[in-house]
Amino acid sequence: MSAFAFWGAVEIGLVYAFVGLGVYFSFRVLDFPDLTVDGSFPLGAAVAAMMIIAGINPWLATLAGMIAAGAAGVVTAVLNVRFKILNLLASILTMIALFSVVIRVMHGPNVSLLRRPTMLSPFYGHGVPDYLVRPAFLLVLVVIAVILLARLLASDFGLAMRATGANVRMARAQGIRTDWQVYAGMALSNALVGLAGALFAQTNGFADVTTGTGTIVIGLAAVIVGETLIRLRGVVFALIACVVGSVLYHIAIQVALEADVLGLQASDLKLVTAVLVTLALILPRLRRGARA
Repeated sequence: MSAFAFWGAVEIGLVYAFVGLGVYFSFRVLDFPDLTVDGSFPLGAAVAAMMIIAGINPWLATLAGMIAAGAAGVVTAVLNVRFKILNLLASILTMIALFSVVIRVMHGPNVSLLRRPTMLSPFYGHGVPDYLVRPAFLLVLVVIAVILLARLLASDFGLAMRATGANVRMARAQGIRTDWQVYAGMALSNALVGLAGALFAQTNGFADVTTGTGTIVIGLAAVIVGETLIRLRGVVFALIACVVGSVLYHIAIQVALEADVLGLQASDLKLVTAVLVTLALILPRLRRGARA
């Protein structure tokens, strides 16, 4: 694998690290199976892209993408908490609706950001190759996000959210407003996914309504692979595991697709994804069985 391909895999892995962090919040912290991310990812990309095209500062455009995606998460939470729709079904309904919303936002299925200013534009042209600038910039954002999320989960608010996911009845008995914890957690989860979508659009130069397809699988893969490799307990290690899992997952996919002996093609990406996630799920069970 060439250096360019390797750093490209690291770059996309760092982008999807935010998806992994978002999925960790919904699946692990809140125990809320959420498929909204397949819609909030392209929504964040679409909102950010259209605002950048309109001449708005890319940082503000990215923030707007996060807010829009977070609002989508709140919609799913309201359907579940207020109207008692099964969480999985509620997220599917929101995801389906967001497909049309994204097309409305972009006035079509896709838009181009080529020759448009992005968050990364000020960092280009300083003697460092562009394929190194992008992962370095993304790594800084990921580190900041992990620090902020770790502090949040260690706060009283974060502990209340974790208690809601662990045992909602016990949390209510302790006086925690569990409904609001679900609203906040789902908003944060999808806002992180929306951030990933906005970054994806800016690093790849386009936003497309189909980019969200399979996002939930990629996020789950990041969480599962990270937890399989990093077994240290604690919130900080869990967040780091999501990032490491996302990067290693995309590197593994790149290696698999470039391995001539396997004869894989770009069209086999979904197959490789399914196999890697399956292996990540099976390996821990095989280890426990071998020890027993």
